[in-house]
Amino acid sequence: MMQSSPFELMGGEPGVRALVDAFYDHMELDSEFAGIRALHPEDLSGSRDKLFWFLCGWLGGPNHYIERFGHPRLRARHLPFPIGTAERDQWLACMSRAIADRALDPTAAAWFMSQMQKTADWMRNRPE
Repeated sequence: MMQSSPFELMGGEPGVRALVDAFYDHMELDSEFAGIRALHPEDLSGSRDKLFWFLCGWLGGPNHYIERFGHPRLRARHLPFPIGTAERDQWLACMSRAIADRALDPTAAAWFMSQMQKTADWMRNRPE
């Protein structure tokens, strides 16, 4: 019996795209996420694409991001943006809602969220 990759468990490209779209829809529409929304460009289409491309490869699918931009260097690419505890928590809340919207397999959703928590905490570049 073959084990499914996280990419497959997330629904492949259509599933990852739907997750990313749900994430940015919450960021754009839910007023409690105004803090992190303000760190993004007015038009979120580029942000949506970059997160989709990154997550595809990170989850074990096609390396769209690396093919376009090289190594992700996540922390370095985010250093210009003030990311403290509040921004981390807002980002994670958006992702948590997006995961809930997608009604993912509970085990896959829990694993994914635990990985996102580690990454979001590592991205902080402000003490508060």
